[in-house]
Amino acid sequence: MTARPANAHQARLLRLLRDGGPNSRAQLGDQVDLSRSKLAVEVDRLLETGLVVADGLAASRGGRRSHNVRLNPQLRFLGVDIGATSVDVAVTNAELETLGHLNQPLDVREGPVVVFEQVLAMAAKLKATGLAEGFDGAGIGVPGPVRFPEGVPVAPPIMPGWDGFPVREALSQELGCPVMVDNDVNLMAMGEQHAGVARTVADFLCVKIGTGIGCGIVVGGQVYRGTTGSAGDIGHIQVVPDGRPCACGNRGCLEAYFSGAALARDAVEAAQQGLSAELAARLETNGGLTAVDVAAAAAAGDATALDLIREGGNRVGQVIAGLVSFFNPGLVVIGGGVTGLGHTLLAAIRTQVYRQSLPLATGNLPIVLGELGPTAGVIGAARLISDHLFSPA
Repeated sequence: MTARPANAHQARLLRLLRDGGPNSRAQLGDQVDLSRSKLAVEVDRLLETGLVVADGLAASRGGRRSHNVRLNPQLRFLGVDIGATSVDVAVTNAELETLGHLNQPLDVREGPVVVFEQVLAMAAKLKATGLAEGFDGAGIGVPGPVRFPEGVPVAPPIMPGWDGFPVREALSQELGCPVMVDNDVNLMAMGEQHAGVARTVADFLCVKIGTGIGCGIVVGGQVYRGTTGSAGDIGHIQVVPDGRPCACGNRGCLEAYFSGAALARDAVEAAQQGLSAELAARLETNGGLTAVDVAAAAAAGDATALDLIREGGNRVGQVIAGLVSFFNPGLVVIGGGVTGLGHTLLAAIRTQVYRQSLPLATGNLPIVLGELGPTAGVIGAARLISDHLFSPA
């Protein structure tokens, strides 16, 4: 895709067609502040670029029938969501409908060269199925802080070897298309905003609990990244003064007490101390424990597993309560791999937030699990690149 919208009106029309699907000229005119003649000019110019195509006649509204238009159905975006232990790669159309999706285990600590070899192989596999001849743009999420204008990770605590790596530039050359890069939790927030539980909310927090913990902050419908791109790094808020050492180099961080890695460590310790027969049996069978094992033990009624989940949820809720008092969001979304712990975790988080934050902030505040699961990040990644491409050059 070489064409870009020439002005803000065209960009607005492209985003309306992306978010609402095919539409008539008359219905588009109801949503933009343009005269009928000016609207016709802008739609015709978009048709000339090939970004938009005609899509038959619309239903009659009482006069001459209007023509439908839609985004070019041949446009393809690549969404990549790199986590600490796995990667999701998906192909979407211009309306961000997922056409194909792959997930594979991956260790982000192996470094960008190894990781991107795997990402490119997965993208090639999706192309080989006939879903795409090529990609018009790609969005990439990484599990660490990103200097957004340059698309470069900055000192990510759980990503050794990634500091300063030119992700956007390197992948743009390999894929032959524009690339945008962001923190993975921002993309999860964008995915839930586009097609998930946050569709109708302008101001919300999206907390991702996985190997690490982060928070996407959406203000007025837009992701807030902060001055240098590190907004929402709540996993490194201190919850215990001079507490456990954290991967970031500090002590007592939330992430050191509750994340996928911390939960697995605490579960192993409990099993070795003889506090849980269920966890001990899983440890002996598997040689290690993960959050999945803790969830299974809790589902079987194991008291120690339930206590680990509740204690972790209390700590997360303590931090979120402070955020709620500060930001006053309309919604809090909880996502990430650890949400497999389910409603025991959610109940503990809710209890802390509702107990600690002021009633004015929590009186009508839903705290819910995300709807999209592992597809939230790749949909958000496709949304990220489409926002860029559907903006004036």
